[in-house]
Amino acid sequence: MSLFSLKDKVALVTGGNGGLGLAMAMALRDAGAKVAIAGRNPEKTDHAKTVLGSNTSTHLVDLAEETALPGLIKDVVSAHGRLDILVNNAGTTVRGAPQDLKRDDFEWVQSVNVTAALRLSQLAYPHLCDQGGGKIICVGSMFSNRGSGFSMPYAVSKGAVVQVARSLAVAWAQDNIQVNAILPGWFDTELTQGTRDQVPGLEETISQRTPAGRWGSPDDLAGTVVFLASSASNFITGTTLPVDGGYSISM
Repeated sequence: MSLFSLKDKVALVTGGNGGLGLAMAMALRDAGAKVAIAGRNPEKTDHAKTVLGSNTSTHLVDLAEETALPGLIKDVVSAHGRLDILVNNAGTTVRGAPQDLKRDDFEWVQSVNVTAALRLSQLAYPHLCDQGGGKIICVGSMFSNRGSGFSMPYAVSKGAVVQVARSLAVAWAQDNIQVNAILPGWFDTELTQGTRDQVPGLEETISQRTPAGRWGSPDDLAGTVVFLASSASNFITGTTLPVDGGYSISM
């Protein structure tokens, strides 16, 4: 089990104050890592700090503000002395018909979901190199590989996130930095609640379509993120790993 130990490692999880991000932060903590979480909601962040415990640092930041990103990495390293693992999880969406999409809304989704992931990876790079290597995990989506008629900006961003992960994996393999992407399917989170409210019967439809017969729970990502953050995955880079109960392979 030492292959999966994250003892003495430091992990930053963006959007780690709720939903899938908090579940992954808890999993990394349970595997031995010291965890830093970044979010923009003070109440959710305070709650996450209580859940995660004393070895956790919290950082209030709006990832759409690119000028705030260098300070985030600096503060994490200052709080913990190092950085070994970056989980680019933070994401947002805008729903509606593509013909009604406003440019500002489209660009806002890309800035949070794609640009911040790339920029934080760039800023983390020298710190990972200082440790002799590290792990970057980008959270994509099942929409990384398919279109969305009701949330086009989100689908575009998640396709781009996969290409960011693949490109960094190729560029930084020589530095012993592994970069991979997780593609969650339909998970029961605050983010998907809006979709369920807008699409009658969606919850039942997805459960029937998914071979596992249910929506995902945030805890279902625990093993995946620990595996990709640990030495157990040292020869895996540039891959995309669906975590969707079989949704992506079903008819």
